[in-house]
Amino acid sequence: MVTYVHVPCQVRRIGGGGEDASLRGSCVISKFSDNATKEPTLDQPSPIDLYRRATQRCIAVVEGIEPSQLDDPTPCSEWNVQQLLDHLVGGTAYLRTASGDEVAPPEGAAPGDLRSGVDACLARFAEPGVLDRTCASPLGFEWTVGQAVAGTFMDVLIHTWDLAAATGQDSTLDAELVAACAAMFLPDMPENGRAAGLIGPAVEVGADATPQQILLGALGRQG
Repeated sequence: MVTYVHVPCQVRRIGGGGEDASLRGSCVISKFSDNATKEPTLDQPSPIDLYRRATQRCIAVVEGIEPSQLDDPTPCSEWNVQQLLDHLVGGTAYLRTASGDEVAPPEGAAPGDLRSGVDACLARFAEPGVLDRTCASPLGFEWTVGQAVAGTFMDVLIHTWDLAAATGQDSTLDAELVAACAAMFLPDMPENGRAAGLIGPAVEVGADATPQQILLGALGRQG
């Protein structure tokens, strides 16, 4: 079985100095956040709905990237725009493989590959029993496909901001998705991740910070 490995993302602060903060992405979230493994409540969207909405926005940002920007740096200092695109498409390969397909992680992915990968994932998730399947996380512990989808939702949401910021597009995230992400993963995931050496220092935000700035700051980004 092909396993997609989520590599650590060294976060470069945009518009400010200071030390870089490291972030190993959301593929490890369920290990560090009890909230991410709970069933959604009546007023909380399902992981599938969150993933669908987050990927729609991400696809729009990806399709707004100019070919000349593919070699540009991103807030993830280890990845340029092309490599971050590869990572996002690789996330769909991981979820498809976890759902029962055999899909290799891409190299040199095209913007259209994200849309087709997401469409294939959503088709798989609609099949009976798929979300209850167990699979290996990129760090080797076992979780369900449903939990993997929840983790990938955060990954997509945050990297949408990374790509938008890197390519001069509107980096405003959907307020409902930000709120859902914060409810699922804050405050325990960043702190537990830092204690495990997987997430670097938080970026301090002011008392008047927006929910988006609070979420990004918790994950080491200057939003």
